[in-house]
Amino acid sequence: MAEEEKQDTTEETEEAPAEETQAEEPKAEEAPAEETPAEEAPAEEAPAEEPEEAPAEEAPAAEEAPAAEAAPEEPAEVLSPKQKRKRERSRHSGEAGPPRSSEERAKERATRRAENASGRKRARASVRRRRGEPGHGTPPAEREPGTRKVRQGVVVSAKPDKTITVRIEITRRHPTYEKVVRQTNTIHAHDESNQAQEGDTVRVVESRPLSRLKRWRLIEVLERAR
Repeated sequence: MAEEEKQDTTEETEEAPAEETQAEEPKAEEAPAEETPAEEAPAEEAPAEEPEEAPAEEAPAAEEAPAAEAAPEEPAEVLSPKQKRKRERSRHSGEAGPPRSSEERAKERATRRAENASGRKRARASVRRRRGEPGHGTPPAEREPGTRKVRQGVVVSAKPDKTITVRIEITRRHPTYEKVVRQTNTIHAHDESNQAQEGDTVRVVESRPLSRLKRWRLIEVLERAR
């Protein structure tokens, strides 16, 4: 019995190291298996980083192209006459003139302005020559100062009491174009005795204001209506 027990213990002791070795071997084998993914990770990350960098470099180029196309043109610079003269003086490459006093510069400006004015006068004269000489037209009527105006016209209305409406036709020649111009004016005149009728040719004279519209007075009836 004692021998059997010793054999059993020896077998157990022999089996125990075997089991331990077997248990240790997978651990040793598993360690490289776990390390290999860790080592392979950088290899996998490298291709992942390349596509990320490529679009980043292309994006600014794509953004710059529309920006360059959409850039608006700068408006032309508008300069005042003084700024234009200043720019012309700055671009002058010849010899500098002698120094001048303020009086001399003022005299030169006056001379230049007189020359420009004479040039404009000649240009206007040439335009008038091309158009033709202007006419004189109908001269104004001679009237002594202090005398009242007298007009002749046709009665167009005599319905109100002591009031007539007279149409006065004015024909004159235009002073520039020598064209006959006809105008019609209507006035209200005072007829104290209601002697004028529609269609009569009458003569009226200027007077003081007799009402809101009447500023004329009937003198005589020249021709009766037919």
